[in-house]
Formats: sequence, structure tokens, C-alpha cells
Amino acid sequence: MKVHKIADSIVCIYANIESTDLFEGIWPIPQGVSLNCYLVQGKKTALIDLIRDWSEAPRQLEEAMASAGTGFDNVDYLILNHLEPDHTGWLREFRRINPRAEIISTAKGINLVKTFYKENQGLRAVKDGEKLDLGGLELVFWETPNIHWPETMMTWEPQSGTLFSCDAFGSFGTLGDRVFDDEFSPEEHAFYEAESLRYYASIVSSFSAFVERGISKISPLGVACVAPSHGIVWRKHPETIIDRYRTYAGYSKGSAEKEITVIWGSMYGNTWLGVEAVIRGIQAEGVPCHIHRIPDEDVSYSLADAFKSSALVLAMPTYEYAMFPPMAYVLDIFRRKHIFGKTVFRIGSWGWAGGAKKEYEAAIEALQWESVPPMEWAGAPTEQELAVLEERGRELARVVKT
Repeated sequence: MKVHKIADSIVCIYANIESTDLFEGIWPIPQGVSLNCYLVQGKKTALIDLIRDWSEAPRQLEEAMASAGTGFDNVDYLILNHLEPDHTGWLREFRRINPRAEIISTAKGINLVKTFYKENQGLRAVKDGEKLDLGGLELVFWETPNIHWPETMMTWEPQSGTLFSCDAFGSFGTLGDRVFDDEFSPEEHAFYEAESLRYYASIVSSFSAFVERGISKISPLGVACVAPSHGIVWRKHPETIIDRYRTYAGYSKGSAEKEITVIWGSMYGNTWLGVEAVIRGIQAEGVPCHIHRIPDEDVSYSLADAFKSSALVLAMPTYEYAMFPPMAYVLDIFRRKHIFGKTVFRIGSWGWAGGAKKEYEAAIEALQWESVPPMEWAGAPTEQELAVLEERGRELARVVKT
């Protein structure tokens, strides 16, 4: 396996994960994900972050370390920036290979080492700004809690200007045999940008205030390379991914794009007829429109677009006097991921009776949405109702454009 050198003393080693498993047991990764680790070598060797036994990740990492001229048994320090099991699940196996390595994390991280993995020896808790001398270079630890677990930190190597940021500044998507931002084409970057948004909306969006604090904390450092634990290593333009995350964090405060996301579900096509009319109105006004059908498509895709859009159209039939169940799930995810401050138009058909309104209003109560008057109809919409729906789409688009 090819060695990916960041600096004379720093190497990126990683595993490409291609699996039908869901990330965190929830989010699909049809294009996979990378698990990035880093070797920092002075007179002593530090391994920054680990892996779980997933899609032959241990074998991939072992081969990468051999290409770097070392092995797990040569590691003096294992630095765990974040204790989520995708970065630590192989810890017991690592410990059996190398019982002498000192495990370093924040105090909360060390507590999770003890509770998750029952390890109690060779542990060191570090504080904000504390340094580790490797002999010839040093590492500095910066606590960045709640990006996105309470114990998280980032590790900084000032000589090369490399920031090891773990889940911060990450994305979905495997890397193949390249890792650096200047090795990918514009088309490939467009893919990773979309997957970084989906990753952020799915994994990090609830903690956007902490992302902003973390960015403020690292800003004075003069970062020359952002080395996350998922996705591209940014050595040419590290500001790109930092600015991208700054923009994403702003979406949680209402700084959204002038776009509309339409999320719809339909049992027998009657709600879809209304959706088509609304979309015609939106498109007539020239406003970008993202369209997602549930439950056919996983919620993470509609979540990503909804997170960045100014307005939403939520279309659902009434189902047994309540919301269409897949849409109820979407709204629960939106609440958990803090999809705040949107302008929202709800539409839908009903059969023998309505009834979605009460459940819907309870579901969105905490989201601080500005709801425009909804529109519902019995069975298939009439031509007059379709005309009204199209005009309402135009009106929503005009609101977005102002």
C-alpha cells in the first residue's frame, strides 16, 4: 500500500470501508467511508486515532504501517481524539499486540476507555494546551468538546502546521489510493462536497454551536493541513473545508441558501399530483429545488438539502387520522438534528378524513418554523386545486428570493 506523506515525520494511513452496513447504524454509505489514522514519528512514535474491525480495516492498516516501515508494536503513544467505536473498536486487539503503548485522550476520553474497553493501565489524560514531546517534534492537544461527543479533542503538530481533527472536517466516501485535496478532479470534489454536507447534517449538525467555537479556537494556529479521520486530507487548501464547515454551522442559525427542498410521500399518487403542481410554480420562479421521495430514499439525503435550504415543502397523505408514518420519521430526525428556522408549506391528500394537522404541529413545535397556510384536499386534486397549488409554489419561491 502506498505511503501518503504529509511531512517528513507524518504519514497518513487509512482503511477504505466498502460495506452495506449503515454508518452509526443509521446512515447509508453507498460510496463507503475512509477511516484515517496518522503516524507521527520523532524519536518516539505516536499513532493518532484507530479503527474498528470493519471491512478488513485492521489488515489494511497493518499493510499501510508496513509500507511506512513500522508496525503496531512500535507505537509508543496511541492518541485517541474521539472515542466513538469507529475510531476505537479495535483497541483491545491493539492492546494485545502492544501492551506498552501509552493511551492518551482527554479526561472524559480516558473514562470512556475504561468503561467501553475495560482498560485501566497505561492511560494518560491530557488537558487543553498540554504538549507531548516525541523527541524532535511535539504535539499539542486542544479540547474541542461536543464535536460531536463530549470528550473530543484535536491534536496539533506545529512544525508542519498539521491539525488532526478526527470527526471535524470529515466526509463520507472512500478515498481509493489518493488522500490529498490536490489529487482529486473538480468532479470528484463535487462528490466529496455533497458527502461532506450529508455527513455534517447527519452526524454533526446538532452541535453546530460547538463547531463554531472549535473553528474560533483553531483559527490563530495557522493551519497548513487539515487531517480528519474520515475523507480527504486537505494539504493544498485547508481553508476550503474549514470554511465549508463554518458555512454548515451557520445553517443552524438560519443562514440558509435561497433554495427549496421538497420532501414527499404518496400512497396512491394523489399527493404526488399536488407536489407536481407546487414544483411547477417553484421552477417558474427560477428558484433551485431539491426533490426527495420518502421512504424510497434514505432520510439523510433529504436532511442534507433541508439543512441548507431556506424553505421546505412537506407533502404527505393522511394515514389513519395522522401523518404518513415515513414523514413522521423525517420530522423526528429533523428535530434531533436541529433543522431550525425554515419557511414551510405543508400539503397532502386525505381519504375518508383528515387528521395529520394535530400530530404535525406537535412534531414541529420545537423547530421554530414559519409555517405558511397548509393545503389539503380529498382524494385526487381538482384542476382548480392544482392551479392554487401551483400559485402557492410561486408564492413560496418569491418569499425565498426576497
